[in-house]
Amino acid sequence: MSTDLSQRLAAAPVVPLIGEDDAGRAVKTANALKDGGLSVIEVVLRSDNALKGMEAILAETEGLIVGAGTVLTLDQARRVVDSGAQFIVSPGLVDDIARFCLDEGVPFFPGTMTAGEVQRAYALGLREVKFFPASLAGGVPMLKAFSSVFREMRFMPTGGVSPGNLADFLALPSVIACGGSWLTPKEAIASSDYDTVTRLAREAIAIARSVRG
Repeated sequence: MSTDLSQRLAAAPVVPLIGEDDAGRAVKTANALKDGGLSVIEVVLRSDNALKGMEAILAETEGLIVGAGTVLTLDQARRVVDSGAQFIVSPGLVDDIARFCLDEGVPFFPGTMTAGEVQRAYALGLREVKFFPASLAGGVPMLKAFSSVFREMRFMPTGGVSPGNLADFLALPSVIACGGSWLTPKEAIASSDYDTVTRLAREAIAIARSVRG
């Protein structure tokens, strides 16, 4: 993981997910998150126009680290890197994407939920992975078990993380950050209520600081 990304996550260990079809809304959402203190953002490729949203955020905002999420294939990984993605997140572990990211020096967080997947990621040379879906894959107890065995690995739990359990996840030393879509509620964005996005970002940072200082 790059030094800049590591430092940003240490300061604010929460990664919001943006999945807007409209590039203008994506940019406004990113700025609202930035106003709330979050500067590492994952744009999930779950719609036809999501990549355009990521490109717009990169072009029209400053001071953000912007990555691409829900990257499923090597071709997608190449495309998002060509478009400027500064890190890649996948729902699962694909060896070809891992090797590509390692060769290119692009931080890669593949989804893992079993010991076998974590061990495979370790064998490929990765030291940071996504833990997904966190709430269904065993949550905090499972991460504690993983951490006792895979002592060099760091995890980014995503999927079912919320203000109610954020502190529990962040209390684990092996957790580098938590990802979540609760910070970007569709209803608020659809109604242009970006103040809500900023408020949720500030609340998440307050929770993180209550745990990590």
